[in-house]
Order: sequence, then structure tokens, then C-alpha cells
Amino acid sequence: MRRWVFWIGVVISAALLVVALGGLNLGEVWLDLQQANLIWLVPGVSVYFVSVAVRAWRWGYLLNPAQHLSVRQLYSVVVIGYMGNNIYPARIGELLRAYVLRRRHDVPMAFSLSTVFLERIVDGLVMAAFVLIGLPRVPNLPAQVLNVVALLTVLLVAAIGVFFGLALAPRAAERLAGAMINILTPRRLRPRLMMFVSRFVQGAQALRRPTDLLAILVSTILIWLIETLKYWFVMRAFGLEVRLDYIDLMLVNGAANLFTVIPAAPGFVGTFDLAGIGTLTALGVERVAATAYTLVLHAVLWLPVTALGAFFMLREGLRWADLRQAEVAGAKG
Repeated sequence: MRRWVFWIGVVISAALLVVALGGLNLGEVWLDLQQANLIWLVPGVSVYFVSVAVRAWRWGYLLNPAQHLSVRQLYSVVVIGYMGNNIYPARIGELLRAYVLRRRHDVPMAFSLSTVFLERIVDGLVMAAFVLIGLPRVPNLPAQVLNVVALLTVLLVAAIGVFFGLALAPRAAERLAGAMINILTPRRLRPRLMMFVSRFVQGAQALRRPTDLLAILVSTILIWLIETLKYWFVMRAFGLEVRLDYIDLMLVNGAANLFTVIPAAPGFVGTFDLAGIGTLTALGVERVAATAYTLVLHAVLWLPVTALGAFFMLREGLRWADLRQAEVAGAKG
């Protein structure tokens, strides 16, 4: 992994943390943290791991064109990927997830990476929907915010349209991609690029079957509704239920996760926190309470899945040096 990617993320995260925490009395934040009823974190962590199981179920549908795999077979692979995203820069966990899947089940990495990319697009659409549902709760909402959400939604819908095009007209898509590759790239790179195109076309085939498509959409909505339930449990730890309800937390969830598309340090430090604190204060939560809540929420989203992912990684016999092997294998497909 190139060091400059890491350091750019660190700089962005540091800048966003300064904005998020600037002017706060951190002693008051610490007092809020001490007064929290942390027993509510236990069901919060539990439901989060249920949402991970639903993610594994969804991934199974996306992988169907290549191989039928069960939730049991995919669960640990998904968790390893989450761990990778939490400790490596540039979402390298997605590459690690594809690498482990190839080691275990001989699924080509370019294909599995295409399904992961499709996951992210569908997730983004649901997050945008959560934001649009929750935005009317925010008083005096700037028009610029609506414009950004609308633009992001259009881009996500366009990306889904591209995947549908790959699914419904694969041969035409490959011919078009081949013509562009022949015009724009050196001869020595063309075979590898065409291999990636072919795998991406294959990865879009799950959208061809209505039953698989319905399962993907339903499971994605279910994933984020369950994850919002974790936000609700953490909210109870801070006694914020008198100010917030589930719809408000859908807005917080959507905004915080959409912000994680911004390059940042591993674990989405800064991006998640700025969006979470900013959205909660816009909903009328006092800034100290919003900060304490967001920091604890971020910690319980990060720590349990990272620890479990490290356990699965050791059980798999993977070493940190295997990350480089994942990068090399990803380049080869």
C-alpha cells in the first residue's frame, strides 16, 4: 500500500476532527461519557452482528452467477473485510475480502470485487433514501444540502443503470468496452483490462433474475434498518430518546455513512464523526451530548467487528504480509 494514500487520509481525518471537535469543552464530553448507561451497548453490538449476517446472505445472491455459497461460508469473509476497512486505508478490506474468497472457494477476484462494488452502490441508494426521509425533520435546512443529496442520488441511480446495462446486454457492453480500451490504452494492458470488464459483466448478472434482484434490494434495506437499531440502542445509553426517534436516527445513519465516501484514515475517522455530530446538532441535540454519542457509536461500530475479524484472520492462517498478496492478486484479477 502506498504510503501517500495513508497520509492523505490521515490529513483529511485530522482536519475533519478539528472541525467536528473545535471549540468543544472535552471535559464536558468526558463527563457525558462517564454518565452513559453502557449496558445498552450489549444489544447494540448484538444486532450489528445480525446485520453482518444479512450482508453475508446478500453477498451470496450477488455471487450466485459464479458459485452458490451459504451465509455460514461467507460470514467470516465479510467480517475479515470489515476488519480490513477499519485498520487499512483506502477500503483495502474489500480487496482482502475478495482475496480470502478466492483462497477458499476459487472465485475470481475481479468478479467478487464487482459484486462488492455493486453492494456499495445499492447501500448508497438506501443511505440516500434514509437521508431524504429524515431531512424534513431538520429545521431551516440549507438548499445546498438538498442539492448535494440530489446529485449523489442521481449518480448512484446512474451507476445502477450501468450495472443493469451490463446485466441485460453483456455482449454489447463488452464490445463497447473493448472498442474504448483499444482506442485509449496501450496494447500490453488490453488483455488484462478486458478480463476485468468480463468479470464485471459477470458480476452484474445477479440483476437479471427477478428473485435475486428482489432479495438484494430487500436485504439491503433490512441491513440498514437493523444497523439503525444499533444507533437506537446507543441512543438509549445516553438518554437521548426524549429528543430523537428512529426516523431521526435513520437520517444520522444515512448522513454518517454517505460521508465515509470521503477519503480518510482507516476506520473512517473524522468523516463519520463530523457527519454524525453535525446531523445530531441539526436535529436539536446539544453539541456535547451529540459528540459523546457519536464517539461511542463509532467505537462500538469499530471495535467488536475488528476484533472478530482479527480472530477469523488468524484462524484462516492469514498474515499481515498477505495484504500485499491480495493487492497483487487484485491487479491480476
